Amino acid sequence: MHKRIISLCLLTVTTLCSCSSKAGITNDSIPNSTTSSSLVEYTNDPKDSNNDTDKTDKKDKSNTGIDIKSLDTAKLNRTEKNWFFQPKKDGTPAGEPQDILNIINKYSAYYLGDTSKKVMYLTFDEGYENGYTSKILDILKANDVKAAFFVTTPYLNTSKDLIKRMVAEGHLVCNHTTNHPSMASVAAKDAGKFENEFIVLEKAYEDVTGQKMPKYFRPPMGKYSELSLYYTQKLGYKTIFWSFAYNDWDPKKQPTSDYGKKIIMERSHNGAIVLLHAVSKTNAEILDSVIKEWKSKGYELQSLDKLP
Repeated sequence: MHKRIISLCLLTVTTLCSCSSKAGITNDSIPNSTTSSSLVEYTNDPKDSNNDTDKTDKKDKSNTGIDIKSLDTAKLNRTEKNWFFQPKKDGTPAGEPQDILNIINKYSAYYLGDTSKKVMYLTFDEGYENGYTSKILDILKANDVKAAFFVTTPYLNTSKDLIKRMVAEGHLVCNHTTNHPSMASVAAKDAGKFENEFIVLEKAYEDVTGQKMPKYFRPPMGKYSELSLYYTQKLGYKTIFWSFAYNDWDPKKQPTSDYGKKIIMERSHNGAIVLLHAVSKTNAEILDSVIKEWKSKGYELQSLDKLP
């Protein structure tokens, strides 16, 4: 098992593209790209981001009851960073620089699970509904796979039936903030608004499901800082990054099914936390065959609550 805390590492020059609760991935191109870099980065797309955080200035307390405004943060780095990983094609886990790996267990952040076994963890980001989630849920049910869906408050409020189905079928519905801002930026400016990005969604989830929200968090756009990771941990959450993602986030620029399946399979590895986007037509088309091939290769798909 490798537990990782993520830090920006500019090992190679990257070209930024855009994403949303969709993701943007750089240096991991759709077919016909000539990009050869070995790093993949999560970047920003304003389309699905509602950064009006003033709308979330409520008095609700998080499940932990912690007021992060009172925490001593003077020595914590507030610099915004982007998540990078080093994809491989030989079945070994995606890499991170040693200086990142040396930050041991400090902020309850993961980009890998248990790499000693052929296990994988399937996750989806949900910023808005594009009509494919029901099919994805059908495929997961048919293959007896439990996944994690990271949702925003607008998604939850407009997709209540899907949220209820996810929960009823044993999936984790997890926190992706209320407004999809850079949480590094929010943390640096206003601890109260940072906390509200969590607790407004927690309350909406509880109103819809009657349950407490699982304590797994995916930072929007992969943006984070030491301070934001610290705040997240203090709120009782594990931060979930990923060791695989690809350019599946833009409905208007979907990769071919052949390419999508090829890149997913060639980068599969023990302990992989796989990030896919449910807005993707390609993912909906290939998910069944991808899951079946993973299983044929001996992989077991586990829920995030199986993480150490």
